[in-house]
Amino acid sequence: MTTKLTLTLDQSVIEKAKQYAKGQGRSLSKIIENYLKAITSGEKKQSIKASPIIDSLRGSFKAPKNFDYKEELAKRLESKYVK
Repeated sequence: MTTKLTLTLDQSVIEKAKQYAKGQGRSLSKIIENYLKAITSGEKKQSIKASPIIDSLRGSFKAPKNFDYKEELAKRLESKYVK
């Protein structure tokens, strides 16, 4: 049985969500329903255990405080794809 639900959301969020739903070929209602099912299902996500090698590397790199990974990534991708 389906029941109507009224939500109050920011207009820009609604517009972006509608575009997303259209791009996925699904209704916004169905996307929201599936999301709510997923977060209320009570199932815990399976955690993937890291290998011992990964564990040994954790914390070995300390980035400078002013390091902007998004900026660095953009530079690297630009140098790789823009010639």
